[in-house]
Amino acid sequence: MNRRNLLIAGTAASASVLLYGCSSGSEEADTETVGQADVSTDPSSETGSVALYDGSEIEPVNDQPINNPDGWVDRALGGVDADVTVIEYVSPTCPHCAAFHASAYPQIKEAYIDTGAIRFIARPFRRNVLDLAVFMVAAAGGNAYYDILAAYMASQNEWMSAENPREAIFAVAQQFGFTQERFEEILTDQELFDGLEATREQALNEFGLTGTPTFYINGDKYEGTYDFEGLSAAIEERA
Repeated sequence: MNRRNLLIAGTAASASVLLYGCSSGSEEADTETVGQADVSTDPSSETGSVALYDGSEIEPVNDQPINNPDGWVDRALGGVDADVTVIEYVSPTCPHCAAFHASAYPQIKEAYIDTGAIRFIARPFRRNVLDLAVFMVAAAGGNAYYDILAAYMASQNEWMSAENPREAIFAVAQQFGFTQERFEEILTDQELFDGLEATREQALNEFGLTGTPTFYINGDKYEGTYDFEGLSAAIEERA
């Protein structure tokens, strides 16, 4: 079988082979799923006396394995000096993730992220080829990582159900200034692909991830509900 016709979701492959699966309007993404989803350190802004991250890459906050992802450099929002770190493993094609970002996340952001009470990290977990494409675009967006991710989460139904998902993903990328040429370069970035795969494998094999979204609060896996009340209670316990 021709390698360029393979659409591989769970094993190591080249970025170009994986992303080829997005190019066919008649092909659906491989939805190999897990669990719930069926599966610069310097801040650029301050709120009062609270220094906030601007979405730049950050240094690990400590030596805990959960704060040192393989193949990936975290970007953060929230308080630079926050005592509580919330890490979300997120998948752009996960309906549960989209629901969280549409409902609970705005409340978490207002109460804890924008006030600097927590350090929030959205870390990629790719479940399928469409996730991979979205994360590659978001990563290439630099400090716009969170804005790009938010745009894809908000329009999940549109680009996932498009006749040609690859073109639909590019249409969102265009809103952030990506040209067709740049988009194509991103989708064949082998180093970025390898990093995303390493992050995925570490989450599965070391951190016990069984689905998305999965949250870790100060290194502890959160086992509660994904609503504001549940997450807020867990954050307050550690504040």
